[in-house]
Amino acid sequence: MRSIELFAGAGGLGIGLHQAGFHPLCVIERDRYCCDTLRENVRAWNLFAGDVREIDFGKYRGRIKLVSGGPPCQPFSLGGRHGAHLDARDMFPEAIRAVRQARPQAFIFENVKGLTRSAFRNYFEYVRLQLTYPEIETIPDESWPDHLARLERHHMSGSRSGLVYRLVSQVVNAADYGIPQRRERVFFVGFRADLDVQWHFPLPTRSFDALMWDQARGNYWDSHTVPRKQRRMAAVRSMEKPILLPWRTVRDAIHDLPDPEREPLLAAALHNHRFQAGARSYPGHTGSPLDEPAKALKAGVHGVPGGENMLRKPSGAVRYFTVREAARLQTFPDDFRFHGSWSETMRQLGNAVPVQLAQLVGENVAWHIAGRGRQSAPPVSYTHLRAHETGR
Repeated sequence: MRSIELFAGAGGLGIGLHQAGFHPLCVIERDRYCCDTLRENVRAWNLFAGDVREIDFGKYRGRIKLVSGGPPCQPFSLGGRHGAHLDARDMFPEAIRAVRQARPQAFIFENVKGLTRSAFRNYFEYVRLQLTYPEIETIPDESWPDHLARLERHHMSGSRSGLVYRLVSQVVNAADYGIPQRRERVFFVGFRADLDVQWHFPLPTRSFDALMWDQARGNYWDSHTVPRKQRRMAAVRSMEKPILLPWRTVRDAIHDLPDPEREPLLAAALHNHRFQAGARSYPGHTGSPLDEPAKALKAGVHGVPGGENMLRKPSGAVRYFTVREAARLQTFPDDFRFHGSWSETMRQLGNAVPVQLAQLVGENVAWHIAGRGRQSAPPVSYTHLRAHETGR
């Protein structure tokens, strides 16, 4: 299935969707370091290294099934300046324009959870309604609240003429889907109304309770051969074994990598796995415990990312994650190479969509685009299955 990828960044969303069966006719990214990363790792992609506003998406009408991307999220991020629609970095208008001009059968957009905050509630609804009715454009000198009011009137009228999408927007915790990271993001997934697709977001496969149950009974510690005196006591809320699989932890993700601080020569043999000095713990930035999913990796708006990009060892000591470890937490392939300094590559990773989460969503969307949604259940993705390879 052919697609277009907007705001590709380091390629997490695009790679996952590619693994799900989507093949991009055009990948758009303007950041030079991200472009260098994409050129080295996905050379077959047709990369447009420039401003998305320069693209006429009408030429892709009838040629693609999907438009995807992660519109720059700084206007809505808790770590940003919270400008929303007043921020020139808000690229949702361009994402909506791509949908309007290309008329894909479906779209997948991802953004930070901050977009759903009460302060942005009206703008969140504005984005939803524009994606539902992308042909209802702003008119000259019309403010966004006035445009929102016009969209609301159209929605309440019951008219479904023109280009219309059925839209699901949901806040998703990546840890619930096998990603070793507590990463909450909002997804917008829409299908063109004429396809008559009945869709819901894939249900979670993992849980915190299952991790606590696994640790309390020793299964987790045994699988990692952790000595009894180093095991953490876990409180469980039920005596019955949870139905879902356990959340994956930082230890699950990086246990087979050499410690870059204690084994620098072994670590140097792996690309992007170099020790970064200078980590320190301070209030609100205490790092990610080894035996829990990592805190959400941050891009860092003032250079070096904060304490969420640190590992906190059982001893209480902290160190920064290496780029390779952070890539594991974002489920990038081990042969994926990042370009730029440590802070630059961590910025790319902090902005990325976890590859395996993108694959999971993409497989489900592709299944419905192909018209099989009413015939049987969608396929169980690789993300769901990999736990059984190691018994976890």
